[in-house]
Amino acid sequence: MIKAVIILMLIMGITFGGSRRLEKGDMAPDFTLPDENESLHTLSDYRGNRVVVYFYPKDDTPGCTKEACNFRDHHETFVKQSIQVFGISYDSPESHKKFKEKYDLPFTLLSDTDKKVSKTYGAKGLFFPNRVTFLIDEQGTIVKVYEKVSVTTHGEDILRYFSSSQP
Repeated sequence: MIKAVIILMLIMGITFGGSRRLEKGDMAPDFTLPDENESLHTLSDYRGNRVVVYFYPKDDTPGCTKEACNFRDHHETFVKQSIQVFGISYDSPESHKKFKEKYDLPFTLLSDTDKKVSKTYGAKGLFFPNRVTFLIDEQGTIVKVYEKVSVTTHGEDILRYFSSSQP
């Protein structure tokens, strides 16, 4: 029963949630959000680096945990390639902190509790953000949007994309 309710909420969020989704070629809108320690991160501070901004529904749920652990398992490669990873959900900094500690996640989780960033990126759902990922180049341009995500291979898929798109 709980599983059916969660699925219904996700479908409703996708159907009734957001605005126009940003696309490849759009400039990534700047934002400032708190992380799990309530330190603020501003996207434009990471110009010069490639950035992954991935929206996910909820901390410590099965699919979101698999996705986060896949990023964790490939974190060293992201760092070696100067790729900054940000996971964004509506969860609070406190929830993110527990999630990071429980699964030893080495990358930054950001709290979009007012849903403004999710709306700006077109990832806003009714109850949860939609699962969507934006790859951003060194100049701040969106170079790839993943609307369909395999939670078990997402980190690898992103690394493969960045490796194949290098000059």
